Amino acid sequence: MDLKQLKAFVTVAETGSVTSAARLLNIVQPAVSRQLKLLEDDIGAPLFTRGRLGMELTDAGKTLEDYARRALNELDRARAEIRPSSGTVGGIVTVGLLPSTADMLSSALLSAVTAHYPGIRLRLTAGYAGHLQSWLETGDVDFALLYDSKPNPALKFRPLLEESLWFVGPPASGLDKHNPVRMADIIGRPLVLPSAPHGLRSLVEQAARAQETDLHIVAETNAMSVQKRLVLDGHGYTILPSIAVADDVDRGILAAAPVVDPLLVRRIVLAQPATRAVANSVHCVMNELIQCARDAVRQDRWPSAQWLAK
Repeated sequence: MDLKQLKAFVTVAETGSVTSAARLLNIVQPAVSRQLKLLEDDIGAPLFTRGRLGMELTDAGKTLEDYARRALNELDRARAEIRPSSGTVGGIVTVGLLPSTADMLSSALLSAVTAHYPGIRLRLTAGYAGHLQSWLETGDVDFALLYDSKPNPALKFRPLLEESLWFVGPPASGLDKHNPVRMADIIGRPLVLPSAPHGLRSLVEQAARAQETDLHIVAETNAMSVQKRLVLDGHGYTILPSIAVADDVDRGILAAAPVVDPLLVRRIVLAQPATRAVANSVHCVMNELIQCARDAVRQDRWPSAQWLAK
């Protein structure tokens, strides 16, 4: 097994065609077929079948694809770090961001890294906390922002901030970000919430149990954009982190108010692998992300958030 075989395999998997893969790799089609044959001989199992839609991965091929992509990505990162531009920190750094934080932090982070570390190339990945944690453990991301989670020996956590959750409705709902809403006043209203075991859902259900009552849930979705859309279309209300709706509220697209009695708060932490060596490039980008988040809180661009990190 060598790099040429892995590159040919991944490219055919992406394109579904030996001909297209040969064009992208700038080699002749028989060379791609030969690389695949050598790889299959080494693995001891067929990696593709020919289907109606072209080259389709077998079960063995699907298993190998994840490992092959990871191996090629790691080698790309090693090359970038070993051979950076003269006098600069170099490398490829993959950052995991929560959907609610991606819009606010991604542009600021890219600007900061470009200005201070032009030899670093960023890969920005957005996903829910459970997915991000899994990607951290498998090495698909270098570090990520997560909601505070249970202790995990494979990961190290650094608390960054706490943010309030807001009760969100259409503009005509009369909600005001300066006038909190009590949990008792939310009970009974139609709600659009994420499916269990989403962390936000757990927080809201815990608050409802404290009121000794049940929530009136009309729809479940783990897509934040769908939550907002259903609220706008009059299907009910939702509960989201302040950062996720602050811009919509300022533009009058949605209305929202902090939830109190009890105060619904989520803690955001920076998570990184506990057992893997951290490259200098990763440290540099982590520091830039922390600074971007700190600036957003201190400049009131992250409403209802309190900075925790020193």
